Amino acid sequence: MVGKAKISVIGLGYVGLPLAILAVKNGHDVTGIDLDLQKIQAVNKGIDPISDKYVARYLASSKLKAVSSFESVGQNSIILVCVPTPVKNELQPDLGPLKKAVSSLAAHLKPKSLIIIESTVNPGVCDEILIPLIQKISGLKVTKDFDIAHCPERINPGDKKWNIENIPRVAGASSPRALRSVIKFYSSIIKAPIRPMGSLKEAEAVKIVENSFRDVNIAFVNELAVSFSRLGINVKNVIEGAATKPFAFMPHYPSIGVGGHCIPVDPYYLIEYAKGYGFDHEFLSLARAINNRMPEFVVEQLIEGLSEAGIKLEDTTVAILGLSYKANVSDDRESPSYKVIKILESKAVSVKTYDPHLLHKSSAKSIDEALKNTEAVILATDHAEFTDLPKSKHLFKVFVDGKNTFSKSDFANDVIYKGIGT
Repeated sequence: MVGKAKISVIGLGYVGLPLAILAVKNGHDVTGIDLDLQKIQAVNKGIDPISDKYVARYLASSKLKAVSSFESVGQNSIILVCVPTPVKNELQPDLGPLKKAVSSLAAHLKPKSLIIIESTVNPGVCDEILIPLIQKISGLKVTKDFDIAHCPERINPGDKKWNIENIPRVAGASSPRALRSVIKFYSSIIKAPIRPMGSLKEAEAVKIVENSFRDVNIAFVNELAVSFSRLGINVKNVIEGAATKPFAFMPHYPSIGVGGHCIPVDPYYLIEYAKGYGFDHEFLSLARAINNRMPEFVVEQLIEGLSEAGIKLEDTTVAILGLSYKANVSDDRESPSYKVIKILESKAVSVKTYDPHLLHKSSAKSIDEALKNTEAVILATDHAEFTDLPKSKHLFKVFVDGKNTFSKSDFANDVIYKGIGT
């Protein structure tokens, strides 16, 4: 691959759309493929359909074309697959969307094509599932007629420093030739190193390991938070004290729970895959269990605060502030807010919700509406719009800080403040 390449990007979501725009920006001829007709119309009109700052900035002036047909695959030499890989309710990886996308592209695949999987998968998916599927449908042979590579997506929504253009990447491929092509392609669009991996499985394992690392460390501090809340120790101060050590410590902080499409999902891919080989990831499973329980702990903090205020839970109206999983973004995938809401509603508590980034999913359309006639508040997402909460004119009695954004001293003396281990 030299110079301008003809590319298909399958899946125009949080991963695929910014990637497609970036490739166009760097001189490649790109066709985006998605099954959502409304999204296709928006992209072709230059309208951001996913509320992404990068997309909003560059889409209107981009030459990106969006279609619902997979026919363009047969005209392009590089096919990037960026469809979601969720986890089912029984915690089994759902490869359905990925297999469907790969089956569709295989029907139009031409010789000498390079397929790059950006979707997060467990080790072995490319070798054991995708390659046999492509060969069966296309009649082509891997390494002889086509190549496949895995370059796991890396995005950090809302991060002002690290973005799609400067985050380092890793790649593994079906042949040395394919690996060279993949590195050359990504080098043409991003300003960061691309590390070659020894195999497809190694590349697949990288994404799982990096997100499992975060999940385990978050679980550690979440468990400390629950423990320290009983021991009368401020866990946030302790973590910041430990962080003064200039080596061998990386601070993570407790919160209402873990959200997003990566950290609470990816560990299950390795857990379930390893079971098929007779190995039980006890450590990863325990971390998942600890982090999944944090919404329950937040409700326990609420009940404790209401008890101190002399208010019965069933007589309470609670405002949940924040529905997205992360500050200052509109992404609510796997958000722990919804788990808190579900628990409260199961206890017949009246719940109001407000998120300035997700107004269409909020029951209140302003912060004043959310706080009016509300006895208790749970801060679930630390949006910038919530900075002045301690100065609110509304007379709520209990404030549960699910992000440890504030401290007791920030509030009036008659407000009962409950943090996560603070």
